[in-house]
Amino acid sequence: MSRGEYAPGMTDVPAGVDPLIASPARIYDYYLGGKDHFEADRVAAEALLAVFPYGPVAARQNRGFLVRGVRHLAESGVRQFLDIGSGLPTQENVHQVAQRVWAGARVVYVDVDPVAVVHSRALLARSSTVEAEEGDLRDPEALLETARRHLDFERPVGVLVAAVTHFVPGSADPYGLVAALMDATVRGSHLLLSQATADMASEEALHRAEEEWSKTSATLHTRTYEETVRFFDGLELLEPGVVPVTEWRPHPDESYPGADKAPLYAGVGRKT
Repeated sequence: MSRGEYAPGMTDVPAGVDPLIASPARIYDYYLGGKDHFEADRVAAEALLAVFPYGPVAARQNRGFLVRGVRHLAESGVRQFLDIGSGLPTQENVHQVAQRVWAGARVVYVDVDPVAVVHSRALLARSSTVEAEEGDLRDPEALLETARRHLDFERPVGVLVAAVTHFVPGSADPYGLVAALMDATVRGSHLLLSQATADMASEEALHRAEEEWSKTSATLHTRTYEETVRFFDGLELLEPGVVPVTEWRPHPDESYPGADKAPLYAGVGRKT
């Protein structure tokens, strides 16, 4: 089998990528109806669906929260966004949402998966206000050094950490990592964050999901409501606070699934 046969739409495998190991970015791409994934990602995604059949629902609802949150921040005057764990390009990307409000809004996409970075750069080839870079939340200093090449940290930044922290174990101090990012920003900056939780799922389903995720390039670390709220320490939580992802400022003309089908908490905090 040639490298180009690993996945629809891919003609090569970027350096540093093992196509035999599934990654969260490509699993989410599969759930969102994309085409940039390998056979290992499809196998892992289907195995996770056998454990939790609402994976695609959760992925779409998390995306919806991201879109609503970015739109709100842009309408509040934020013109710069740092999207960490941005994943593969899809519909309603951050720059598209933000630039409907501010045509010159600047966005830096950062992901640990080289496949996501390569495809993002291809999408953004003609953009002068949007960049895609490889980076890891677990190395905030290097991530910030990269972001500073494109964003002005003397002005407010929207720091987006959607569905990322549940892949960071407690031993890596996820709270310290997020705090390091926010410490680098000025007043008026915001943190948008969503985190998987077991509060809305059965212990058996959670255990089986953790087992399946452990076979990928990431492991799942769910957190409680109180543990999720802790990410916003020192920030002013915007209404309605930390809530199930479907309940963060839902659109009045749309219907949403129950929280058990999208078991993530979500919130947006402002640095004052």
